[in-house]
Amino acid sequence: MADGGRQRAFIGSFTAAGGPGIVTARVDPADGALTEPSGFDGVPDPSYLALSPDGRTLYAVSETAQGAVAAYDVSGDRPEPAGPPVPVDGSGPTHLGLFDGHVLTANYGSGSVTAVPLRPDGTLARTASGVLRHAGAGPHTPRQQGPHAHQVQSDPSGRWAVSVDLGTDSVRVCALADGTPVLHRETALRPGSGPRHLAFGPDGTHAYVVNELSPSVTVCRWDAAAGVVTPLTETPVLPGAPAGDAYPSGIAVSDDGRFVWTATRGEDVLSVLAVEGDGLRLVATVPCGGHWPRALTASGGLLYVANERSGDVTWFAVDPHTGIPRRGGSIAVPAASCVVLG
Repeated sequence: MADGGRQRAFIGSFTAAGGPGIVTARVDPADGALTEPSGFDGVPDPSYLALSPDGRTLYAVSETAQGAVAAYDVSGDRPEPAGPPVPVDGSGPTHLGLFDGHVLTANYGSGSVTAVPLRPDGTLARTASGVLRHAGAGPHTPRQQGPHAHQVQSDPSGRWAVSVDLGTDSVRVCALADGTPVLHRETALRPGSGPRHLAFGPDGTHAYVVNELSPSVTVCRWDAAAGVVTPLTETPVLPGAPAGDAYPSGIAVSDDGRFVWTATRGEDVLSVLAVEGDGLRLVATVPCGGHWPRALTASGGLLYVANERSGDVTWFAVDPHTGIPRRGGSIAVPAASCVVLG
């Protein structure tokens, strides 16, 4: 945080679609409203962002055919480049996370996960240290003709890196060996489901996977000691069959673990699901506040939605008893793709 500890929001966007790059905004501590947005034109298409634990360095993918990751010093009023972008030896990186002294990127186009070492000051090494190339396919053509890594993150214990692959209908658990991601265990989900993103519950024993090719969430048991994901149940995120392709996107879990929220682009809705043991129950769907909600971020009793095609970020206050979001307001961010708070 900067400016006396006031929280900020960092918003990614697609520059190829008219987005301003990385946007910073103030977060009102009273109601979570975003104000004073300011754009920064760094790497092309910084579609996903991640913040260092100390809040001083922001990392961004460049979701391009060449694929890169960049670091920015955000200790001041605006992001400042902290070294040149680093190629990830993969195409179309859509997500990144911090793990074991490295930045990991999930490269959708090439179906791989790349590790880039971090220096002690939080800046990036000049080159990637290793790449894990996924293999496999799924029954949904043309979306599953090959692997498409869509997300990678650390598990809550910090022991493992977990990646989600839409093209192979699987979740991979990895470790690092001499800076290279090494596969520990691959778990198959339902064929044709198209897993996109995963969110861990606060107890560290459950993981929730939102599926893009079928509008549903798969509840999994997570064993951090063994590094094993076990699918348990699958629940639809819509009350009926969608009129066309639904394209679920983001997923978030409440701090108390009672609710899971998802965003669905084809329907422009947020879904509220109540956690019931090893399963979920669909409570309600509400409008997302714009068009084509690409990503969803939960913070306390608030939800932030990056609506890509309407070009805005909308925030919601969540009813603590029902989990149902109530729209608070929005700011304009053309081609918005994600929101990170810090």
